[in-house]
Amino acid sequence: MPLKTKLVLGVLFFLPVLFLLFLYPSTHNYNPLDIVDEDVKELEMFNYNSNEVKLEDQITILGFLGAHPKQHIIAASNLKELVYDKFKGFKKFQIVIVLPKGSESEAHALHKEISTYEDMRFWHYVYGEPNDIQTVFSSLKFEEPLDEQLFTDHIFIIDKDLAQRGRIDDREEKAIEKNQPVVPLYSYDCIEVSEIKNKLSDDLRILFAEYRQKRKGKFDSSTRRAQDINTDQPEVQ
Repeated sequence: MPLKTKLVLGVLFFLPVLFLLFLYPSTHNYNPLDIVDEDVKELEMFNYNSNEVKLEDQITILGFLGAHPKQHIIAASNLKELVYDKFKGFKKFQIVIVLPKGSESEAHALHKEISTYEDMRFWHYVYGEPNDIQTVFSSLKFEEPLDEQLFTDHIFIIDKDLAQRGRIDDREEKAIEKNQPVVPLYSYDCIEVSEIKNKLSDDLRILFAEYRQKRKGKFDSSTRRAQDINTDQPEVQ
């Protein structure tokens, strides 16, 4: 058999194999979503409209829309359209909006405006006293306090075990190459559409994949993004 023919046959044989190798999922490159804080406070002291709302055993997006939630229609609409509509079909997923007592009528008006007759079974409002809201918020890792109306446009990922998830190291590749200080990501800004579409969506998919692997008995919790942080970087507080 001529050498040229052998080369052609070899290429035809190995190309599909290489293609399959590229498609084959690599478990070694999978990094679970970082736990940035633990022991997030449960919602026992809060009122809710119908069924009990709790964080434990749920994958929750937790938000604080303050005493006048209707004033924050942009944040709520982004949350509904970019997060709820995309993930409401996932098992054990919910969005919980924490509000002070007395804001029920505004919350109802806001909900009516953003729901447009869609299935909103997994979108909940809970109402509590200001000190109870501050207690829950204080159990989260975040750089800024709630404002005087108990509002922030940032939302938080809470896992089934009441742990806050995020990114211990949110640097881009160029920043890592330049050995710049670690920049964490504890929350996600509802006003920043690109942050919700890209970072939050990616991180939620990673968390859902983690629980899917746990159900199948294939999850290895020994690998986290934190292991990739250079030891000479400043410690994240």
